[in-house]
Amino acid sequence: MSIIELSEQEIIRRNSMNELRAMGIEPYPAAAYETDDFSTDIKASFRDDEEPRRQVSVAGRMMTRRVMGKASFAELQDSKGRIQIYITRDDICPGENKDLYNIVFKRLLDLGDFIGIKGYVFRTQTGEISIHAQQLTVLSKSIKPLPIVKYKDGVAYDSFEDPELRYRQRYVDLVVNDGIKAIFEKRAAIVKTIRNILDEAGYTEVETPILQSIPGGASARPFITHHNALDVDLYLRIATELYLKRLIVGGFEGVYEIGKNFRNEGMDKSHNPEFTCLELYVQYKDYNWMMGFTEQLLERVCLAANGCTESVVDGQTISFKAPYRRLPILEAIQEKTGYDLNGKSEAEIRQICRELNMEEVDETMGKGKLIDEIFGAFCEKSFIQPTFITDYPVEMSPLTKMHRSKPGLTERFELMVNGKELANAYSELNDPIDQEERFKEQMRLADKGDDEAMIIDQDFLRALQYGMPPTSGIGIGIDRLVMLMTGQTTIQEVLFFPQMRPEKPAKTEEE
Repeated sequence: MSIIELSEQEIIRRNSMNELRAMGIEPYPAAAYETDDFSTDIKASFRDDEEPRRQVSVAGRMMTRRVMGKASFAELQDSKGRIQIYITRDDICPGENKDLYNIVFKRLLDLGDFIGIKGYVFRTQTGEISIHAQQLTVLSKSIKPLPIVKYKDGVAYDSFEDPELRYRQRYVDLVVNDGIKAIFEKRAAIVKTIRNILDEAGYTEVETPILQSIPGGASARPFITHHNALDVDLYLRIATELYLKRLIVGGFEGVYEIGKNFRNEGMDKSHNPEFTCLELYVQYKDYNWMMGFTEQLLERVCLAANGCTESVVDGQTISFKAPYRRLPILEAIQEKTGYDLNGKSEAEIRQICRELNMEEVDETMGKGKLIDEIFGAFCEKSFIQPTFITDYPVEMSPLTKMHRSKPGLTERFELMVNGKELANAYSELNDPIDQEERFKEQMRLADKGDDEAMIIDQDFLRALQYGMPPTSGIGIGIDRLVMLMTGQTTIQEVLFFPQMRPEKPAKTEEE
């Protein structure tokens, strides 16, 4: 049996809850409470000469309270902001019974409690727009104290800043820390803008399976689960690509999905095991067209999020104004390391890795992985402004069409921003024979120990055999995009509930 240890404040609040019930006041009423305005809107539209005075009904958490005998001030926090409330005993208790003020408001209500207020709007002698309360209703009792910041001699106390607590208790973080909610409101605006752009272009939003029999569409380690009824192992999807391309085969002009992908890999400031990704596929397009489309999309997203085409991240101003620089990956590597990898064999590239003192390189890595490791170690972090890294070697791109004029390379780009990959795009491989050979090469890498190599998807190959038109596709990491647009440097700041280790279980009586 678990032991729940209550603090002194929690005990007091539970006693207050019981006293409210004894007075006939339900601390968690079932009836709806009708509101007609919000704090920020009330203050924005207030006029000193308005007659009669505007009546409003608002609700929210009581965040501060100053009791001064028969009159008090409180601060109410609703979903949009805060507003001051002026409460007098005789206004909310017009009869002889003054318990609602003397007992309920002054003693049994606590900071964090939800209350409803009806009254009129006015400006105090100090100039603050406030609501003069005429009715007060208890809406929900908070039996756990909020960590509300207190200040003494300019020093803050009880601030809620520990990242471990903030991410685990996001519901508290949103209430007590300014600016947190705005990040997620901006995230919603970013996703909405992307949808609007794609819908305007005539593309169809679709949904594809999250549980898949084959984890395809990317090189990543999947999560595995078991379906009892079918008695088969299934995988949480690592990408939506192969299903979306099946829909292009089926005749859609363009399809997109904004949804969760899952990869059983490491966690750091830019990686979470589950993440949100946009994938878009459009028939009769190539990667050159997709670069232009991506520039226009990101420019509009930045305008919607920030009111301009720039965003500041970690002190650096990033411009999303088109056009962006375009640089082939092998040129980027030569630019940063001095080594020209064009035409080099796997053994030669492995030797170059040794000369570059890359200790993380091992024998399971093929040519593509080695090139990727070199780029990640020496190049990636240097691209702060949006830059299209293009023309990847075929070994790195098993789903990409061969380059039309550069043997051994593919028509692929990755968009680098602030030293990280934001997007990955191809002229999609639609030759079923070539695709089958690429899958077989991936299986050979798997046999060498590469646990991120792709598995052959026979049904996808069958779909290609029916014919897929020339197509371009792109994947954009929504979480990283939100980081860029909101100036955040850790992915956990833009996820409501990032993945964390489970909390330690409560002690038992036996312990």
